[in-house]
Amino acid sequence: MLDWLTTPLSGATTHVIETAVAWHARLMVLAWGVLLPLGALAARFFKVLPGQDWPRVLDAKPWWHAHRLLQWSGVALMTLALALVLARHGAPGQAPTAVAHVWLGWLLAAAAWLQVAAGHARGSKGGPTEAGLPGDHYDMTPRRVRFERLHKGLGWAALAGAMACIGLGLLAADAPRWMPLGLALWWALLGTAFVRLQRAGRCIDTYQAIWGPDPAHPGNRCPPVGWGVRRPLG
Repeated sequence: MLDWLTTPLSGATTHVIETAVAWHARLMVLAWGVLLPLGALAARFFKVLPGQDWPRVLDAKPWWHAHRLLQWSGVALMTLALALVLARHGAPGQAPTAVAHVWLGWLLAAAAWLQVAAGHARGSKGGPTEAGLPGDHYDMTPRRVRFERLHKGLGWAALAGAMACIGLGLLAADAPRWMPLGLALWWALLGTAFVRLQRAGRCIDTYQAIWGPDPAHPGNRCPPVGWGVRRPLG
């Protein structure tokens, strides 16, 4: 069994890979396979913490700090991983799987950098937590709505694309069989957690998590942005 697991996907007897490519793969799997999905789960399901006395206690920050740390770390590692193989981009004679991996990888990198840029352009917060000042988020201005639609839609689409890109990379590198199996088990665990948390009603609207369900808040008079987002009250 151990011999089968350590054998490359093609069935070859040896597995040889350049050092730069090996570290590119490790960093990309850590970024796109671990850090970025965990950051997305933190943002979707932990805006109201288990045991938090919501709506009496509002605006818990752990999800925000976790999301920002995990996503920024993931994008930084992704950028470093790209730098390691940048000189090999577009090299002639690549197999179709490698070519597809390269082009999909660049699309995902562009999406990740766009997410960072969009995060800095999301507008002001405003509301009671900022001395009652008007703000894009508190007032749910068109700018804020556009940001949320882009950020959520592009983020989840990029994670789905990353699974395909990692799979193509494993094929191109003729990786040992234990690698795709291990990743498949990890992603199955993440998928199970997603389904369980979604069914448990943990995907709570960011607006209500921060400001509560009072209809006096202007954002509560707008529909929540995104699929499966729940407003427990109001």
